[in-house]
Amino acid sequence: MAAKKILILTASIGSGHIKAAEAVAEELTRLLPQAEIITVDFMARTTSLWHWLTKKIYLEMLNFVPNLYDVFYKLSSNEAGGNCGKNIFALFMLPVFNRLQARYQPDCVICTHPFPAGTVSLWKERHHSSLPLAVVMTDYSLHPMWLCSGVDSYFMATEDMRQGMIEQGFAADKLYAEGIPISAEVQNLPAKEELRKMLGIGQDKRVILLMGGGLGLGGIEHTLQELEKISQPLVLLVVAGRNEQLRQQVEDFAIGSHHVIRTWGYTDEVKKLMGASDLLITKPGALTISEAFALGTPMLLHDPIPGPETENAVYATRHGAAVWLHPGEKLAAAVEEIFQGESLKRMHEQALNRARPLASRKIVKIILSSAGF
Repeated sequence: MAAKKILILTASIGSGHIKAAEAVAEELTRLLPQAEIITVDFMARTTSLWHWLTKKIYLEMLNFVPNLYDVFYKLSSNEAGGNCGKNIFALFMLPVFNRLQARYQPDCVICTHPFPAGTVSLWKERHHSSLPLAVVMTDYSLHPMWLCSGVDSYFMATEDMRQGMIEQGFAADKLYAEGIPISAEVQNLPAKEELRKMLGIGQDKRVILLMGGGLGLGGIEHTLQELEKISQPLVLLVVAGRNEQLRQQVEDFAIGSHHVIRTWGYTDEVKKLMGASDLLITKPGALTISEAFALGTPMLLHDPIPGPETENAVYATRHGAAVWLHPGEKLAAAVEEIFQGESLKRMHEQALNRARPLASRKIVKIILSSAGF
């Protein structure tokens, strides 16, 4: 019998959707080694020039007019606006999936971004197809852009999201609140002390990890300036992502700092850095939050992109695993308060309470069972 082909469609808008796809692919390879696993970035230039240009416009919008995105997000949050936006993107992107489907002829499709999910849904409708389609949501809140017809299994972060979909008429037996998929590597990391030894970090200082996602966003320069106000010597680990200009600025800043500052660009070491840290200061991307939960790393969240990141921040803060720094609040004071008393310990425990480290394994098992593999 020919090996099964499984097509994973994701989108490089930030790093979260890509990381979720990688976690799913990792588990598929482990559980179904004979299958052919194909992962396609729906927004890559090699996939479609037009898709890539759409992504570039989106990123420029975030850099220069973040409030405009907030307007778009709110407009698409109601049923009419969500359906309109979803249908426009699906029609626009349908020719690309036609090409991918003809090329790979997959036995199953898994989507970790709403754009390909809506596109495959439209393709199934137009071709009266029973091609198994699974959608893996990568946020801690529901949004109409994710919700499509023709989806055989939906995976979401929380039971509240599942109940929300049931209330909207989705069949309960197709909805699974298994968490957001993260790499199995998180489960196998050494203890904090050992990670610090591996990374060459001393055990005598508080360690803070600063991240702005794969794009290096999130006001890291301002954060460093604020942390400089803390007299207690710290070890600051800075991940600049693909933002080389930011990395150089951080290295220049480190020369005059009374803290120890180490920098990384885009790196696969993030989970180790997170596990070695006492506190993570970051924008509230859902995958970053999910990894921090699994590692029990307390978070100080700031500058969420309007929309899903705001909802992610609300979720982590409400459950006591994070502090959300709102505009006008002093970062240095917030860090010092977290480091006092039992705050870090409580946040560590609450993060572990939210952890779903086996999400990717459970999701893949359900997908394979639903598809009859």
